[in-house]
Amino acid sequence: MISWRRQNIGRRMNESVRRFDGRIMHLLRERGYNYLSLAQLSVTRNLDDDGTRLTELARRAGMTKQSMGELVKQVEDLQLIERRRDPLDARARLICFTPSGFDWLEAFHQSLMIAEAEMSAEIGPEAVSFINHALGKYSDDWFDPH
Repeated sequence: MISWRRQNIGRRMNESVRRFDGRIMHLLRERGYNYLSLAQLSVTRNLDDDGTRLTELARRAGMTKQSMGELVKQVEDLQLIERRRDPLDARARLICFTPSGFDWLEAFHQSLMIAEAEMSAEIGPEAVSFINHALGKYSDDWFDPH
């Protein structure tokens, strides 16, 4: 394989995300949350605490409304989220966490903190802080979650 194809920042970020997300999923399974896939995780990662419209979830995840709708249905079937009337527009629906969903979100948060601490132990807290800051600068101009 040509070295630039393996040793470029895009590939390294992708491999790092797969490793990091894999660790989070492992930790969630250890806590008894073994029913959510990485694809379904894109719903909860992009969902605001007070709810988000389906079209906005799809935009944030970079997928079609139809694909996000299917993932929302799957996570809804797991009773982690539900659809509620949007108080600002009675015709619209918000996707919202259920009480069980907020419990799952706390388990996700704890798993995320463990994965970050492990990364910090492996590559150093300064490197983790730098990566977080640099990637934030790179993505914030392109993606605004609100």
